[in-house]
Amino acid sequence: MPNITYKDFLKIELRVGTIIKVEDFPEAIKPAYKLWIDFGELGIKKSSAQITKLYKKEDLVGRQVIAVYNLPPKKIANFISECLILGVILEGNEVVLLQPDRKVPNGKRIL
Repeated sequence: MPNITYKDFLKIELRVGTIIKVEDFPEAIKPAYKLWIDFGELGIKKSSAQITKLYKKEDLVGRQVIAVYNLPPKKIANFISECLILGVILEGNEVVLLQPDRKVPNGKRIL
């Protein structure tokens, strides 16, 4: 995989947000949740996340996550995903969410 420049990296807005709402997403091809993430002054964005193997809906509300904030919206089934939640993909396709190790203000940029 080719290297990117620091200037290229700065085009990606990694931001912290808090999950405020979670719903099942039965229309998705692979098991997923619909998430609403609060990015503070930047507003609320929706995301679809295939994280059902390791996370229950009730455990996600209030959790801070790291997301790519500036991706274009993507239609997934009947839902528009507006950001990409980041996680580590394990061997069984389980996803472990990335999160700050302490509470930080929503919307803060990660560099």
